Amino acid sequence: MADTFYFSRDTKVHVTPNDSGGTPTSDVFYIPVLDGFSFSQATNVSEITLNEMASSSGVSRRTRQMFTDSYAPAEWSFSTFIRLFASSGGTRGTSGKTTDTDGEHHVVEEALWNALVAADEPTGTNDGWTYTGTSKATLSATNSNKVALNTFTIEVEMGSGKSSPTIYKLANAVVNEVSIDFDIDGIATANWSGFASLITEESSMSTATIYEGTNALDRNNFIRNRLTDLTVTAADTSTFPGASSNGVYNLTLTGGNVTISNNMTYLTPETLGIINQPLGHVTGTRSISGNFTCYLNADTGSSADLFEDLIEATTKITNSFDLAFGVGGASNIPRMVINVDQAHLEVPTHSIDDIVSLETNFHGLPSSIDGTDEFTIDFVGPDVE
Repeated sequence: MADTFYFSRDTKVHVTPNDSGGTPTSDVFYIPVLDGFSFSQATNVSEITLNEMASSSGVSRRTRQMFTDSYAPAEWSFSTFIRLFASSGGTRGTSGKTTDTDGEHHVVEEALWNALVAADEPTGTNDGWTYTGTSKATLSATNSNKVALNTFTIEVEMGSGKSSPTIYKLANAVVNEVSIDFDIDGIATANWSGFASLITEESSMSTATIYEGTNALDRNNFIRNRLTDLTVTAADTSTFPGASSNGVYNLTLTGGNVTISNNMTYLTPETLGIINQPLGHVTGTRSISGNFTCYLNADTGSSADLFEDLIEATTKITNSFDLAFGVGGASNIPRMVINVDQAHLEVPTHSIDDIVSLETNFHGLPSSIDGTDEFTIDFVGPDVE
């Protein structure tokens, strides 16, 4: 009997970004995904029913008809470890920043981070990346005030290594949201979700051209959450004095989350007589939010002081704090530093357990109504082999 079963462990995922004109680039990223990935596409249907009184013979028609109006946008989600690597140099992309500097740091899932915040491809002139020498790569939302962001193709090969794998293609995919959880005993992980216009079955898989960080020798580029620290600095030190009136609150985290969302919607025509397909996406409000948890601590400038200062600031309609999440440690390598420069904090809530803790929700805001400076993420990686 032929081996026709497919196992999730035998799955490979490749991502090919499009340029700003919607044409696929020559860069094909191999994305190592974790267990629990999914993709699906539903249909939008109309139901027509009859509702009439009885005929002279006592008969009442009770039938119905179904019509497929359109395909709903495909939905996809998967998780990846956040892994950094140092480039060995070479040429990438078709325009803009086409050459990597030897030792310049990148991220394995670089194409996804870029699609979250920019309309250009990762090597484009107006992408989401800034490289600081060979020390770090910085992602920002500088080029994110667009009605449409970068699209890409996702290819999923099920049964990789088999003689007849099944390959699915998700065309014109977009990143709608990424969520980063600070699991104290885990490895830094990004949970990705988004949409695509159509799922089709293909006969072949694009060959990956970018796959650094996945070799067996690249064993030192995982980020450990347990080393994460958080610095909370108030903009208004008179209302929020922190420790020694410097506005700094010293918190040791027990968990947390940062979520960046584009709140996208899809446009689909409504022409009679055919099954309509989604045309494309439109961005909504950019939203940066999350929470962090810590034990209730009564030291000066600690969590108890933060709670007291927030609940007593009755005239501060919008507060402002600089949050710096040092995922993996503030000075360790590798690490990821999530900077939310103008965070509005809600009053923390108490969780009564063996040790009393506080959970604080926050919202990342721009410095102006049309600003794009809600957050930046610095990636500092190791020299992998």
